[in-house]
Amino acid sequence: MTNDAREDAGAVIVAAGRSERMGGADKLWAPLTDGTGHTRPLLALSIAAFEACAAIDRIVLVVAPDVIESAEDLVREEEFSKVEAVIAGGARRQDSVRAGLEALEACAWVAVHDGARPLVTPDLIEHGLDAARETGASCCAVRVADTVKEEAGGYAARTLDRGHVWLAQTPQVFRYDLLLDAHQRCESDATDDASMLEALGVRVRLYEGSPRNLKVTTQEDLALVQALLEHA
Repeated sequence: MTNDAREDAGAVIVAAGRSERMGGADKLWAPLTDGTGHTRPLLALSIAAFEACAAIDRIVLVVAPDVIESAEDLVREEEFSKVEAVIAGGARRQDSVRAGLEALEACAWVAVHDGARPLVTPDLIEHGLDAARETGASCCAVRVADTVKEEAGGYAARTLDRGHVWLAQTPQVFRYDLLLDAHQRCESDATDDASMLEALGVRVRLYEGSPRNLKVTTQEDLALVQALLEHA
């Protein structure tokens, strides 16, 4: 994105989950060590990518209510100057995103990112902003490499055309006003923000993500991220 064409952009980093599949450990605070030997919490890596992205002007961090103080300490220790607010999330992910949008206040563009994806890069964020300019909405995603089966009652019902199947990631980028309107109008549970826009008839541009941009949900995922960091 060229600087002369850039409008103000904010980010909502959602990190209010309960880490239910991590065996009691909070994945967002798991220590990760990069190839230089520098160790920092998983969440710090996610924030750092947005801090380093020239296209992002400000950040709102949404966390569980019981870790707000720890998150504020992290922001100070890491000197994340773009983080304007650390707020408590809601019962559902979409409640947390909406709270983040309201705390961010109006801007031209907003990138929404899961804090549990620590290997996001500034380039992926920039590409999302560029892709969103076509329709007002974009979604980072990767193409499916394996054969995809649709299941019915425990049996394979049919084989889907994998050429048309993508796995959604974050960041997902939107016109701020479009996303806020979608959150205000959506009453049912939504798996991600892009699906809210799809339900309103907005075309969401898919753009190529990265297999490295994985979401940590299990101890195995955490170990994989650590291995990727060591060999970056």
